[in-house]
Amino acid sequence: MKRSISPLRYPGGKASIFNMANDVIESHGYVGGQYIEPYAGGCGLALTLFFKGVVSELHLNDIDRSIWALWHSILNDTDRLVSRLIEIPINMDEWYIQKEIQDNKDKSEILDLAVSTLYLNRTNRSGIIKAGVIGGKKQDGNYKMDCRFNRERLAEQIIHISKSRDKISFHNMDAVDFIDYIEGLSLNNPILMVDPPYYNKGQSLYTNFYKHDDHANIADKLKETSLPWLLTYDNTPEISELYSEFSQYHFSINYSAARKRIGTELFITSNDFSVIKHELLNTA
Repeated sequence: MKRSISPLRYPGGKASIFNMANDVIESHGYVGGQYIEPYAGGCGLALTLFFKGVVSELHLNDIDRSIWALWHSILNDTDRLVSRLIEIPINMDEWYIQKEIQDNKDKSEILDLAVSTLYLNRTNRSGIIKAGVIGGKKQDGNYKMDCRFNRERLAEQIIHISKSRDKISFHNMDAVDFIDYIEGLSLNNPILMVDPPYYNKGQSLYTNFYKHDDHANIADKLKETSLPWLLTYDNTPEISELYSEFSQYHFSINYSAARKRIGTELFITSNDFSVIKHELLNTA
């Protein structure tokens, strides 16, 4: 298994579709362009494309203040974040402290919230912030809460990412507002990668989940934007209908939340892209 560049474990993370995204970017002339992601989450795909030299800049966003606080701290408060992670105890007393910070995220200091976000992400089941702790509260499970908390590896990842801070921007905005903001920058070779919360089961995976009208709102924005875009979603009739005028494909992806399984997702493209052929894709 390849090591992730991102320190976050993220449900629905798309680093696994790097080859597919890379092929689309290369075949349509977007190599060296500016990569834009309004639902950045764990940033697995974004960071892989960036550090492999496929794209030259990252313009990222997440409306979840917890996720934003972590990436803001990685880029702007690196030393203090690493120091806190190296020293923090990994036990249930500390877990409750960090959960309390997370439960009051709107009032928490940025660095405190960043530490809490990564702590719970690495000690909770499947990396889900609001899930239970690995091994249970009595820590009598087969795996204990520290099994995904490699301090040295996390510090290495954070420091590595921070060295490219001049090429990475991270925002804390509504997705539609963020796309509006990007449109105003007049970038010369942008590509928008959109990975909204799942239509089904989003509430169980994400702190910020969508209702149908929210999914419809982002669809309306993508229909009107001049930015070329790629979109991934869970494969549902509702989403397929929202994007019925665009090319749609299926691809398989491994899920690890709750239990390991293979699912089918939708890959949808704006009209800037011709028919895409890739071994992972099947026409929807």
